[in-house]
Amino acid sequence: MSRRHLPGLALVALLAGCGIPADDAPRPVPPPRGPFPTTADTASADSAPAGPATETLCLVRDNRIVPVLRSVDRPPTIEEHLRHLFAGPTAPERDTDLTSALPGAVTAAGATVSAFQARVVVDEPGDDAGRSDEVLAFGQIVCTLTSRHDVTTVTFLRDRRPLGVPRADGLLSAQPLSRADYAPLIAPQ
Repeated sequence: MSRRHLPGLALVALLAGCGIPADDAPRPVPPPRGPFPTTADTASADSAPAGPATETLCLVRDNRIVPVLRSVDRPPTIEEHLRHLFAGPTAPERDTDLTSALPGAVTAAGATVSAFQARVVVDEPGDDAGRSDEVLAFGQIVCTLTSRHDVTTVTFLRDRRPLGVPRADGLLSAQPLSRADYAPLIAPQ
């Protein structure tokens, strides 16, 4: 046997010893049980199975953002989730001093999700524009929507253009915002 054949023989010996038996002929392999989620299925709450779920809403107590868990009949769409947030705290939540900075500070007209980014359309400001708790209001929206499995960042639009909104550090940003932009305002759990 020549030395040129040794590497090939070594490879055959190595593969033979890997524990996978060799078949004499091809054989059918049954596919694993499905169905298999598509990218669209995993990125949309609309395709989530029906049934009880928990949604996170970020409310306010003592000038801090407080995540609150609520039971819902099924996972909400992005629009429903935003509507639940704008409805404010329930009576039992108000009894624990939870409030919302949204009334008078921010009015949202709708939201969509694409590629894990929520786009929230904001109406023109009312007479209370520039309120000191505006940062809490935008923080409530960002923290609530990024609690979803299909959202990692939130952008705000007005008249189809990016809108600069206040972050926790007081700076305005028209860039996609995440929970980290409001971390100093989120109450420890």
